[in-house]
Amino acid sequence: MQFRFVVCAFVIGIGLRSVFEFSPVVILWLMMLSFGLAVLWRRKSQALSAPALLLTSLCLLAFSLGITRTEIASWQFGVSELATELGGEIELTGIVSTEPDYREHSVHLYIETEEDKVLVTTDRQNQVHYGDKVTVVGKLEKPESFPTDLGRIFDYPKYLQAKGVEYLISFAAVEVVETGLGNPIIALLLWAKEIFIESVERIIPPPASGLSSGLLLGVKSSLGDDIENDFRKTGIIHIVVLSGYNVMLVVSFFMLCFSFFLPIRLRVIVGIISIVCFALVVGLSATVVRASIMAVLVLVAQAFGRQYNVMRGLFMAGVVMLLINPHLLIYDIGFQLSFMATLGLLLIVPQFEKYGTEGTSWFGVKEFFLATCATQIAVLPLLLYHIGEVSLIAVVVNVVVLPIVPVAMFFTFATGIIGLFSLSTASVVGYITKLSLDYILWVAHFFASLPFASVTVPEFSAIGVFILYAMMIILYLYISRKNNDANIIKDWTVVEEKEKVGSQSEPTQFEELPVFFR
Repeated sequence: MQFRFVVCAFVIGIGLRSVFEFSPVVILWLMMLSFGLAVLWRRKSQALSAPALLLTSLCLLAFSLGITRTEIASWQFGVSELATELGGEIELTGIVSTEPDYREHSVHLYIETEEDKVLVTTDRQNQVHYGDKVTVVGKLEKPESFPTDLGRIFDYPKYLQAKGVEYLISFAAVEVVETGLGNPIIALLLWAKEIFIESVERIIPPPASGLSSGLLLGVKSSLGDDIENDFRKTGIIHIVVLSGYNVMLVVSFFMLCFSFFLPIRLRVIVGIISIVCFALVVGLSATVVRASIMAVLVLVAQAFGRQYNVMRGLFMAGVVMLLINPHLLIYDIGFQLSFMATLGLLLIVPQFEKYGTEGTSWFGVKEFFLATCATQIAVLPLLLYHIGEVSLIAVVVNVVVLPIVPVAMFFTFATGIIGLFSLSTASVVGYITKLSLDYILWVAHFFASLPFASVTVPEFSAIGVFILYAMMIILYLYISRKNNDANIIKDWTVVEEKEKVGSQSEPTQFEELPVFFR
């Protein structure tokens, strides 16, 4: 419990510093106060107040460290020499630092120079790869916030800031001057990914092929706007942006394969390497990184024979990610949705199971139903604030679709691998793959076409988000306490008070002490 309080203090420090400025004097006083409480705890370690003193000291220290880490992260912005070129046409040379993000009509490139990282958009026809050294010519601009289709203001500058980007060049002319300058391992993994996608696309026609790449590798650029809109309306967009569910399926598949020929310790090592490689292949989004860290912690716990605490694993993953990049907390929607959805699974689903659903199977769909309800509740305030659109049929569609996702992912993988060696054999497997993919596409389109599939809500304030979550916490604590009390009473047994046994010549004894409830 102390660990969770300390983590929350660290997160609050990051959140407040992301919004407000803090003087170094304030941070210093917080650390000194933390040190003073620690000394006081040391001297009164046997007192009843000692645990509270220690917890307060640790929380103050974590709070000040959260502020400090965010302050340090902000130093990289506002000091670039490119500021003098703002608004004019410039020419710069840099290396493509991540896999190019191909869109319907353009491609987004993150170009790293010696001092900066710049987002460059150019024509989709330009063939650019990770590790290419390119020359870019275009107008240097600063990103600006813009209204979304649903009326929300998207803070584009802060979103890019979370990615380490301060400037962008749109509609740029890009020329590749050298190749192969990136990390060779990442380059090899991305090359294998490209070969695999081409193998699948030779066998499975679009749009099913686009969905297959989204399910297995998180590539949604080939889905098209119409299909992506259907997935958003029905609340299943998470299956093509690689949610924790997809990552869990991949990790489980890896470990199942390794279990046939590797001992536990070696299996864990190979499993961790596989998880890292998969995360690099699909892109280090917040969801993938969070799920990967938690999966690695599971394997490490297995290797050392320790019990794995999922909640602690979630908090640990969050701490690691925020230590690396504190801007994720406020400015990365994926980070927020991923953690709140997982927290909903851990906290809300057990309460559902205690509250009248325990022991029922519902033909095997209970888990999907409860998980979807829990995640929808947990992310609802964020959806209202960031997106402004809420799917009314997400629970139904997820229950209908999610059981098919593992099937589609497995047969997509089999189709792509077999297609590298035999097109005729892969076509047979590809037929089953296409059926499962077409089913998902049909369900999404059918439910999205319903007039009540989703609703758009008016502008929702950040204060409203905190109020909603506060109400949820109060309701959760009430239901949790009620369920715990009900379980205690359910485990008790009413028995009769026992009569005295024996005679005057024998010692008085009781079969049992008088007990009314157990």
